[in-house]
Amino acid sequence: MDKTRVLTTGEAAKYCGVNFRTVIRWIERGRLEAYKLPGRGDHRIRLEDFIHFLKSNDMPVPEELCPEVSSSKVLVVEDQLEMASAMRRVLRRAGYEVEVAADGFAAGLMLAQCQPAVMTLDIKMPGMDGYEVLKTMREQAVYKNVKVLVVSAETPAGMQKALEFGANDVLSKPFDNDELLDKVATLMGTVSEARTATA
Repeated sequence: MDKTRVLTTGEAAKYCGVNFRTVIRWIERGRLEAYKLPGRGDHRIRLEDFIHFLKSNDMPVPEELCPEVSSSKVLVVEDQLEMASAMRRVLRRAGYEVEVAADGFAAGLMLAQCQPAVMTLDIKMPGMDGYEVLKTMREQAVYKNVKVLVVSAETPAGMQKALEFGANDVLSKPFDNDELLDKVATLMGTVSEARTATA
């Protein structure tokens, strides 16, 4: 998704299935964030503001407006620095672009910023744990294409719970580096297939 993209009131109206005058009324009443072009007075709506408006009003976000995932980005969510560094090193050697978030709150910010194809997620973290991260992600359509690999020392029951919360796969700690790479590659493949199918 191009975060700098803007929509006209007419384009916003088409996505919402309403007349453009309705969109202008939403703007004038403060329901939809927009700005006016200097001199002309025409409204422009930032894409992220429009998506926020749609979600806030329980309106579907069109597929084409959802952030596109990069086919090579991995977000590692891990609170243990040594483990995070080791995972980043292994994944980078395999050719992936890797970002690291040290906790659940940072993961939320990084998801929006780096738009990964795959996220590895620890369960036991201070503050917001992995289950909460999964629940929050899966409630937002904008992240539906992000594949989640839970990497944790959780019990089998805990891992099953992660799958029920929306994880795509699980990997128990301690793990073999090849096993990590295999699982990430498999999830990357499902991302590519999904993108091809919707292209």
